[in-house]
Amino acid sequence: MNSARSGVAVPTGNTFDKYGSGNPIHRRLMVAFERDLDALLTLAAPRSVLDVGCGEGVLTERWARALAPRPVTGIDLPDPKLQAHWQTRAEPNLEFCSGQAQSLPFGDDEVDLVAAIETLEHVEEPEPALAEMARVAQRNLLVSVPREPLWRALNLARGAYLSHLGNTPGHLNHWSRRSFVRLLSRYGDLTEVRTPLPWTMALVRVS
Repeated sequence: MNSARSGVAVPTGNTFDKYGSGNPIHRRLMVAFERDLDALLTLAAPRSVLDVGCGEGVLTERWARALAPRPVTGIDLPDPKLQAHWQTRAEPNLEFCSGQAQSLPFGDDEVDLVAAIETLEHVEEPEPALAEMARVAQRNLLVSVPREPLWRALNLARGAYLSHLGNTPGHLNHWSRRSFVRLLSRYGDLTEVRTPLPWTMALVRVS
């Protein structure tokens, strides 16, 4: 889920299937990413989940299976391609809806845990999005973003996005571990921070 600089919200979707990649190096990185993400989700023990910027819903569906019968909802910008993917995912405790991160269609404290996994780097105004997530969350936020400048350096090392100095297209925001932790501390107390290469992820108890 992201907003273009023109002010018109457009979904980016996954330009690369990071969860299904067969590349051995990428797969090794994703094993660490998924391990730490699962650990934070287990620590949170959510009674319900809202996945903000869910894209095609791959991770959202996995969470629904793992947390059944607890409700899991994915939300992203309205887009026929995304909706076509959502229609293929049919868990009894899983729902999808369209909306924007800066104005979530949920009440205060309505969802136990609100997640944004590889989403906030695409959002033009991440602070209002985090404020909305904290409003909707009853207990926890679970978030992850690419870690800079490491992310760009790794892209450059593999010869990717050279004309953009290693910046992945669609990444509007760039955080180091320290700067991301500082941002999240405005919205609650950090329960745990993990840094699987090359990401930062955190579980935040909302205040």
